[in-house]
Amino acid sequence: MIGVTAESTPLRDASEVADFARRCFQPATSDRVGVELEFLVFDRAEPARHVALAEVEGSLPALLPGGSRVTFEPGGQLELSGPAGPLPAALATLADDMAAVRAGLRASGLVLGGVGLDPVRPARRQLNRPRYDAMAAFLGRPYGALMMCSTASIQVNLDLGARPATRWERAHALGPVLLAAFANSPLSGGRPCGWMSGRQAVWNNLDPSRTALVPASGDPAADWAEYLLDARLMLVREDEERYRPVRDGSTFRDWLERGRSGNGRGEGERPPTAEDLAYHATTLFPPVRPRGWLEIRYLDAQHPAAWPVCVAVTHALISDDRAADAAMAAVGSYLDPPEGAGDQETGAKVWERAARCGLADPVLRRAAETCFRAALEALPRLGAEPGLVAEVAAFADRHVTTGRSPATDLMEPGPTGTPWLEGPNEGWL
Repeated sequence: MIGVTAESTPLRDASEVADFARRCFQPATSDRVGVELEFLVFDRAEPARHVALAEVEGSLPALLPGGSRVTFEPGGQLELSGPAGPLPAALATLADDMAAVRAGLRASGLVLGGVGLDPVRPARRQLNRPRYDAMAAFLGRPYGALMMCSTASIQVNLDLGARPATRWERAHALGPVLLAAFANSPLSGGRPCGWMSGRQAVWNNLDPSRTALVPASGDPAADWAEYLLDARLMLVREDEERYRPVRDGSTFRDWLERGRSGNGRGEGERPPTAEDLAYHATTLFPPVRPRGWLEIRYLDAQHPAAWPVCVAVTHALISDDRAADAAMAAVGSYLDPPEGAGDQETGAKVWERAARCGLADPVLRRAAETCFRAALEALPRLGAEPGLVAEVAAFADRHVTTGRSPATDLMEPGPTGTPWLEGPNEGWL
């Protein structure tokens, strides 16, 4: 996927921010999918123990067959990023690498936890890099620490296609139903946290200038430019090793104005450069982020054997026009409630409802049923193997038709009274 490059040239004014934002929405002739899988890592015999990063690294194969990249989040979460490609190739490559990673961990008594929020361990940071130090200071506790150290997600990256604004709109409109369908983080501290997606609840409590939905006016590039300008500065990167936290509440727009006026007040004394703008964009975490492709960032981590369903459904509903048309018609039930229906739940409210209730909400469940039928029809057109189509159908039968997000399984007591260790597919392990 083609990203957005940056230079060290000082920015003249907000028009250059608008130019940067437009480059984030360049049309693409390709139609690839890229996947980034995050997992919490547990000791199978002692799940409440924090597993040291050195233990995890020492258990991994030296090389992965498909060439996926292994990185780690601040709390030691393992991230596996596969090469982008057509859906069948992207899934097959990442599945091979996942199998190799799981085998290496299993030999050391370790296991990947397929859940979006750590169900039992408190947040504990293992990586103390300058960026993470500044981020932790900016975001604070408890939610900043939880986000950095205790959450895990599936990120689906999609090419923008010939009509970037259309895919941008779909990715947002379908967000609540996909969030509800794959909600998989109901526990914290060993007990229900009151949300089907506790991970999304954590994000809801962070700085809204960088985590809220990008406002929609019909011009995605202009909306993204305004979002970039109005988001608070988290840090200023001085070089590869030095990051200066920004604590005065100023936004990128403030920094740009100070640079233009020559006023050195605040913590961004020098004028911002194009490189600063590009780096600032990496510190913003809206549910959908444009980077020359679309980053779908609102999906909870799934069981290590179930993540392809999440990727396939998301890709089909946003990239396949026929499936998207059916899905967009279905989600109109929550985007445009009938006149006189009472509380008009739009925008952030429906996202919160999806995270709190999951598919137990009847409106979201009905929309999800239509969306999954559309995805099942689209997947053969996208080259999906029959086995994957069968997995999607089985997920729909188990979770969507019954109104039971995956989170529901994790809350049902097992024989030992530890619901997060029991249940189908070994619970969340």
